[in-house]
Amino acid sequence: MYVQILGSAAGGGFPQWNCNCPNCRGLREGTLRATARTQSSIALSDDGVTWILCNASPDIRAQLQSFAPLQPGRALRDTGIGAIVLLDSQIDHTTGLLSLREGCPHQVWCTDMVHQDLTTGFPLFNMLSHWNGGLQWQRIELSGSFTIPACPALRFTPFPLRSAAPPYSPHRFDPHPGDNLGLIVEDLNTGGRLFYAPGLGQVNDELLARMAQADCLLVDGTLWEDDEMQRRGVGTRTGREMGHLAQNGPGGMLEVLDGLNVPRKVLIHINNTNPILDEASPERAEVERRGVEVAFDGMSIEL
Repeated sequence: MYVQILGSAAGGGFPQWNCNCPNCRGLREGTLRATARTQSSIALSDDGVTWILCNASPDIRAQLQSFAPLQPGRALRDTGIGAIVLLDSQIDHTTGLLSLREGCPHQVWCTDMVHQDLTTGFPLFNMLSHWNGGLQWQRIELSGSFTIPACPALRFTPFPLRSAAPPYSPHRFDPHPGDNLGLIVEDLNTGGRLFYAPGLGQVNDELLARMAQADCLLVDGTLWEDDEMQRRGVGTRTGREMGHLAQNGPGGMLEVLDGLNVPRKVLIHINNTNPILDEASPERAEVERRGVEVAFDGMSIEL
């Protein structure tokens, strides 16, 4: 299995266009040892030729430009994108579908709840139906596994995660299973297993058992501290309230990862306020000391 990190930042990217926090300001001024990042998305493939997008970031055009296998190379109008899987209906994970309209129709896999949001509060499926058939919905059931014809050697097992629907959603304050998913992806040829959960608010025993069976964990790296947004003066909600488990402290993501004997542990979906973005920071040194990697745009993983 080939895993390509197209975007490794949380919503807004890094630096965020309207943010003057120490990280964003330092990167712009050249005083911070860090790398710019686009909004979270990955691509998966079983042959390195045809790829499945996991989420469609608003930065999708730049991400395609930076990864040759997804660019046209076989015909006059062409792409390496064979299908798209949406893990939720958040703006920063779905807006890129609008930029892909010239390539419609696209096969899009998502749950009933995500499809409901994307045909009501943010009706992308309705809007894009005017472009060559638009988006062809394939339902993700919350039990069992599925394969996608574009990459038949990859088996996807979804699992619901506890999280709120987006602010625009008609059921924003009425959460349902299927609003937010994690994925286990297994290569049926190599046996390699990826655990992918860019939005992970809590870890129970069932989830720990799933994580322990993976060869690579690609998990929520949004915040260092639970109250980080408040400390930085850029928000009022905690990480847990937003559905993100912070890295630091008792029960945090680093402690969870410490207890797992998995070959690779990688943090993704990193918010612009997170000090681990500063490669010279003590927080970054602590992450690396624990054997955990920090995802970056263009990172490639083979399983």
